[in-house]
Amino acid sequence: MSEPRQVRLELMRPAQVEAAARAFPAVYVPFGPIEWHGPHLPLGTDALKAHGILIRCAEGFGDVVGPPIYFHDGFDLDHLVPLLAQLFRRLGRMGFRVIVGVSGHNVPGQIAMIERALAPIVADGGVAGVGLWEVTLSRGAESDTDHAAKWETSDLLALHPELVDLAALGNGPLNLDMRPPSGIGGLDPRAHASAEVGRRNVELAAAAIGRKARELLASLPEDRRSFGIVALRPEGWWMI
Repeated sequence: MSEPRQVRLELMRPAQVEAAARAFPAVYVPFGPIEWHGPHLPLGTDALKAHGILIRCAEGFGDVVGPPIYFHDGFDLDHLVPLLAQLFRRLGRMGFRVIVGVSGHNVPGQIAMIERALAPIVADGGVAGVGLWEVTLSRGAESDTDHAAKWETSDLLALHPELVDLAALGNGPLNLDMRPPSGIGGLDPRAHASAEVGRRNVELAAAAIGRKARELLASLPEDRRSFGIVALRPEGWWMI
C-alpha cells in the first residue's frame, strides 16, 4: 500500500519536500494568535483553522504547509516584521517560488504585518508572495468568518471536533456582541454551527487559496517558476 502524501513541512522527509516543490514550488505559512474564542473553543482557534484549511489546500494542489506561527500584530512590529522577513527569505532559499501567508485572525493589521515581511523578498523578483485572511478569496454565502460564533465554531467542528465543547455555552441567553462574558461575535453557534457548514467553508477557502498560488507562480518570469535550488541536501541547504 502506498504511503499517504504528507504536506506538513515539519513532518516531511527531504525527498518528499523536494518532490512537492519540484511539482509546484509553493509554501503556505499559517498565522494566528493565542486568543479568547469563547468558553467552547481552543485558544489557538485562528491558527488551527488556517493550518487546517492550508493542509486541505496542499492536499488538493500538491503544495507544502509550514507550521503555524502564533505571532500577531499586537507584538512590536519593528522587531517582529524583520524576523518574519528572515523566515520568508529562508523559505525562498529553500527553493520555494511562491510564499502565501494566511491568517485566521481576521484583522487588517495582521495582513499588513505579513505583507510588510514579504515585501523585501518579493522586491528581489525571485519569489511571489501575498498575505491573506483564510476567507479573503472565498467570502460569500457559504464561506465567511466571525469570532467564535457560527463560522469559526463550524470550522473547528469540521477540522478538530475533539476540541469543541458546545455544552460549555450552556442553554441560557448568550451575548453575541464580542463583549464579556461570552466574548463571541456573530450568530449563536448553538443554533447555526455545524460540521457540514465548516467542511464547505474549508473546501471553498482551500480551493481559492490554491488558485491564487498558481496565479502568483504564473506572474513570475518563466525562468523563475521552478524549484529554486539544485537539490535539498546538506551541501546546498541545511535549515530554515
